[in-house]
Amino acid sequence: MAYSELIKNFNRIRDYMREFYVYGFKSREEFTKKSARSYDDERRRVESWLGAYMQFRQTPDGKNVFLSIDSRTAPHNPLYQAWKAKSFTDGDVTLHFILFDILHSPETSLTLNEIMREIDGYMAGFANARTFDASTVRKKLKEYTQEGLILALKNGKTVYYRRAEAAAPLPADVLDFFSEVAPCGVIGSFLLDKLPPHRERFAFKHHYITGAMDSQIVCDLLSAITDRCCVTIDSVNRRKQTFTERHVVPLQLFFSVQNGRQYVLAYVPRFDRISSFRIDSIVTVTQEGPCERFDELRRTLAEMRRHMWGVCTQNRLGDRLEHVSFTVRYGANETHIPERLEREKRCGRVERLDEHTSRFSADVYDATELVPWMRTFICRITDVSFSDRALEDKFREDVAAMYALYGVTKGGENA
Repeated sequence: MAYSELIKNFNRIRDYMREFYVYGFKSREEFTKKSARSYDDERRRVESWLGAYMQFRQTPDGKNVFLSIDSRTAPHNPLYQAWKAKSFTDGDVTLHFILFDILHSPETSLTLNEIMREIDGYMAGFANARTFDASTVRKKLKEYTQEGLILALKNGKTVYYRRAEAAAPLPADVLDFFSEVAPCGVIGSFLLDKLPPHRERFAFKHHYITGAMDSQIVCDLLSAITDRCCVTIDSVNRRKQTFTERHVVPLQLFFSVQNGRQYVLAYVPRFDRISSFRIDSIVTVTQEGPCERFDELRRTLAEMRRHMWGVCTQNRLGDRLEHVSFTVRYGANETHIPERLEREKRCGRVERLDEHTSRFSADVYDATELVPWMRTFICRITDVSFSDRALEDKFREDVAAMYALYGVTKGGENA
């Protein structure tokens, strides 16, 4: 079979793109999931879309292939290209253009029989022309009707089909922004392809592009949330190379502003609790029936968010809350410090002790989630307290190790 850059199974290319970009630096021999032939085909596909970002590094173990993308020079997410390479059959593309030429105007309304006669007229001029039966055409019209491209209007028992009016194009600035920051931003990328070249007005300091590979999963989860439905999710543990099937009720999507990771908070009936799942570990989402308790579960999650710093809804002690607080000292010309505390406090509280001192405190399910954020204030922290003494000791040990590494005494002078 000849190589083609078009793809049928996106999950497979999703895995390879994650290996190349997120993990990277693997030689051909280290890809053990599939054959070397499969690796070569998938590498060539990725290279056909993202050749400008492909790099190679020769090591003693062989040549490593990886993607290197600098968001400063790539105003739009290049990983969206993978979504624009879906395969299709000759029959699909032929029927697509014939149908939209027949229904070229929103004023043209035809029945299925009339459309079939028009199609026969198209194909009459070709030797060995392809034929389409009524069942195939009906299914294609139904598909386009569900997508909103064609309208099906019933007059008595007869169904008439006509082309839907094209929506007015959105402003380029709106699509530029939406395509890079919104869930399922790939939709904005498709719409941008229809616009003429224009001046780019946005640049992103923290541009988390890997979410593009999970767009279908995000879309399926959002559809289930909108419909208040249960779903079955199949997820993979890449470290243990195991697959798990879970029946859950998706309630809300969470996106980390620190690392770009995407999560779904979902109710798990088997354990009668709300848990978080990383979206990049989910392979498929299958929508099931409606959940009668959906609104109740959403209210429960809203209540829990009062004590959620990230996505943890429990800790090793169960539902018991952990307390954490720290005090920061800042100069007269550092008003941005208390402003930042207020802006980033999430479920915590900020108390102004005096003109140069503020204290942050919070009661959360898992205090370890706060530690990376707390470290960004480390040179100004004068006091810290965790209800989890082991975590407090670890935090203080890390600070002491940093002092030793840089040869700094506790007072701030060189040792």
